[in-house]
Order: sequence, then structure tokens, then C-alpha cells
Amino acid sequence: MSGERKHTVDEPGPRPPDAAAVNEACKAEAAPPRGLAGVLYRLLERVLSPRFEAQRAFNARQVQLDNETLRYLDERFAATHRHYDRILGLCGRRLDEVDERHAILGRELAEHVRDLVHRIDLALTEGDRGRLALEFALEDMRARLLRLEEALRRRE
Repeated sequence: MSGERKHTVDEPGPRPPDAAAVNEACKAEAAPPRGLAGVLYRLLERVLSPRFEAQRAFNARQVQLDNETLRYLDERFAATHRHYDRILGLCGRRLDEVDERHAILGRELAEHVRDLVHRIDLALTEGDRGRLALEFALEDMRARLLRLEEALRRRE
């Protein structure tokens, strides 16, 4: 047959989001202010450092989760595409097998029809022979009947 069917994607899929900007922003910290604001900042930082640290830890974990989610989605999409490519390949092979069986059945049907035509021709030929024989017998019977009628008329 035509061989295995190839299934290709004409257009590439959408590009995954770029997490680089988020990853960079996660690491960035503003420089502490100078002067009186700096003193006030350091004082508030000592008091609020557990909250700030908790927020930093949460933000870092959120960025990590986002990166893992993006990686999972990429892997899942790739697995889904591999699965569908396999299914399409199997379907293509089955369709090729169906096409081949269809062609075989078509050839067998054509051979069967040729055989039927040959048998019909043979039956018609035999029928013609039989019909010709019957016509000949009928003509012979007519001739004999005419002779008998003639003989009967003469006796009368």
C-alpha cells in the first residue's frame, strides 16, 4: 500500500510563558534608605523582620511553585502530544489495513463478477442451444402435423 501515514502539525503550538522576569524579581531587594529614614527602616526591620522573612519565604516558594507548575504543564502537554501521535499512528496503520482489505475485497468482487458473467454466458449459450433444438423440434412437429392434416384431408 502507501506505507505508514505521517501525521504532522502544520503550526507550532503556543509558546510557554517566560518566567525569567518573575525569577529575577524574586531575588531583588531594594537598597535600604540612608539617613533618618535608614535608621527608622532598620528599627522597623528588627521589629518586623519575622514578618518580612515570612513574606520573602512565601514569595520564594510561590515563584518555585510557579516554575514547577510551568514545568509540569510543559511535560504534561508533551506527554499528551506523544499519546495523540501514537493514537494517530495506530489509527493510520489501521486505516492502511482497511484500505488494503478493501482493495483485496474489490479484486475478489471483480473476479466473482467475471466468474458470474462467464457462468451466465455459458447458461445463455446452453439455453440458446436448447432453444434452437426446441425450435427445430417445433418446426419438425409443424411439418409432420401439416403432413398428417394433408393425409387426413385426402382420406375424407
